Amino acid sequence: MKLLARWFLTALALLSIPYLIAGITIRDFYTALIAALILGLVNALIKPIIMILTLPFNVITLGLFTLVINALMFWFASSIVKGFTVAGFWPAFWGSILMWVINWFINGLLHRKRE
Repeated sequence: MKLLARWFLTALALLSIPYLIAGITIRDFYTALIAALILGLVNALIKPIIMILTLPFNVITLGLFTLVINALMFWFASSIVKGFTVAGFWPAFWGSILMWVINWFINGLLHRKRE
């Protein structure tokens, strides 16, 4: 159940990002659901391989290269999903940072212990 809630909330977060960052557009909620699914799959399957391959750059930059990798994964996901467009690297960069912050809050809400 938490997985479906996280997917739904991530889609809502993706739907709100175009209002905050110019250069990112999402057609509708259905597109946001598909984009959230693809973004999750890209981050689960492709990102670990890229992180291992770019480990020397991450060590040299003290982990800041991870922000570039996150932006590229966000941009790559937009190239797969029709109706989800990212105009360039910088909108992808800021969109991925905003998506990280929103997902941090979502994870905090979903992992809160019930008293």
